[in-house]
Amino acid sequence: MQYLFEYHDTLDSPYEAFLYDTSQMAFPIRSHWHYFMELIYMKEGTALIECDGCNYILEPGDLIIFHPEAVHGIYAVTNGPLKYEVLKFDTNRLYTEKSYAPSLPMILRSASKDEHANVFFQESQLRHLPVASVFERCREELEKRDYGYGIIVHDRICDLMVGLIRIWRENGFDTDKLAGQPREINSFRDITTYIDAHAGEPIRVEELADRCNMSYSYFAKNFKQYYGRSCKEYIELIRISKVADMLLFTDFDLSYISQETGFSDSSHLIKTFRKWKGMTPKQYKQQHEKGYQRKSPLSVTTS
Repeated sequence: MQYLFEYHDTLDSPYEAFLYDTSQMAFPIRSHWHYFMELIYMKEGTALIECDGCNYILEPGDLIIFHPEAVHGIYAVTNGPLKYEVLKFDTNRLYTEKSYAPSLPMILRSASKDEHANVFFQESQLRHLPVASVFERCREELEKRDYGYGIIVHDRICDLMVGLIRIWRENGFDTDKLAGQPREINSFRDITTYIDAHAGEPIRVEELADRCNMSYSYFAKNFKQYYGRSCKEYIELIRISKVADMLLFTDFDLSYISQETGFSDSSHLIKTFRKWKGMTPKQYKQQHEKGYQRKSPLSVTTS
C-alpha cells in the first residue's frame, strides 16, 4: 500500500519552482501530503484537483494552494496534456518585520482551517496580481542560482501570498483574530505520520493521545484546533485517499482493499467512501476512466 507522505528537505532546499508538463513527466499525480506549502498555477489544459475531501476544476489562469499536510492529487479532465507552474516553499522561512503582527506563517496556518480562505482562485480573481511573472521569476532564479537568488524568490513569494491574503480578507477572513499554533505541533506531526504508516491497522484516538502524553480530551481539542477536523475524520481521510489510489492504480477487489486500508469490510468501505466522495468506489473508478466533464467554473464535492 502506498505511503502518502512525500519527503522534501526544506532545510537545504526551502524553495522549489518548476514547470510541469504531463506530456513529458509522470502523470497523474497520486494522492500525497507533505510539510511544505505548494502552489499550482494552470497554464494549459484542464485538471481535476482532489484536496482534503474536496474537488476543484482548474483551467488556464486558475491557481490552487495546498497547505502543509493537506492530502491532494492531480488528474486530467481531458485527454490532452497539461502544463502548470509549481511553487513549493517552507512557510516558516517567510520572514516579515517584527513590527508586523501577526506573522505571515501564522496567518497561513490560520487560513488552512478558515472557511473564508478558499484554496482555489479563479483567473478573474487574480487579474490584479502578477501571478504568472512570480512563478516564472522564481523558476528562473532557482535555475540560475545567481548571487542573492534566495532573497528574490523569498520576496516574490511574500508579495504573492500577501495579495492572496487580501482576497481572503475581502471574503471575510479575519487576520486580526488568530489563534496561536498549539505548542504540541511536533507531537501532532509525528502522529499524522504514524496514521499514514499504520492506516491499514486498527487505530484508536485514545492510543494516539497516549503517544503524545496527553489526555484524550486535550488531544482531541488541540488536534481539531490545529487541523480543522477531528482526529477520527483525519484517519478516515487518509484511509479514503489510500482507497482511491488503489482503485485507480491497482486491480485489487474491494474486499482486499478494505483489509489493506483499515476498514472492517467492503460494506463499511463503500459507506465511508460515499460520505467523502459523494459516489461509490465503482462510480469513482468509472468516472476517472472516462474523464470528468466540466459543468461549471468550480465543481466542489465536500465530505
